[in-house]
Amino acid sequence: MTSPIQAEALRRVAAVFDQHVPFHNLLGLDIKSYDIDGVEVVINMKPELIGNIHQQILHGGVTATVLDVVGGLTAFAGLVASRDDWTVEELQQRLQTLGTIDMRIDYLRPGRGQIFTGTGSVIRAGNRVSVCRMELHNEQGTHIAFGTGTYMVG
Repeated sequence: MTSPIQAEALRRVAAVFDQHVPFHNLLGLDIKSYDIDGVEVVINMKPELIGNIHQQILHGGVTATVLDVVGGLTAFAGLVASRDDWTVEELQQRLQTLGTIDMRIDYLRPGRGQIFTGTGSVIRAGNRVSVCRMELHNEQGTHIAFGTGTYMVG
């Protein structure tokens, strides 16, 4: 069960990622859901995101970016869920240190589709470092890519 403080902290994090990161806005990233149980980030295909003009597929860098955003949000949710006595201020301080340490992407299929959805799960939630698994699917449920990321959370 999510406490009110946990829910408020995640709402603030989602607002930063969803509305205040210029690169996310340029790509059109949209956080559809976010809580301590998971995240769903959606991006709609548009001409500016095409990486192969002959096949009209999503650029691999966009795929990696979506998976990285999902991983960061997932890692932070794991941190929030690790204790029920966080203050919003403590979590805001931790958010300032959130960063990607390492990430591996496996491209499984060409990025064909109109709507791409990224989801994530925590593999290990630590006090300083968390490891997550991220997946990207198109609107037909085709698994486009997955990644494993290591994130600094404190």
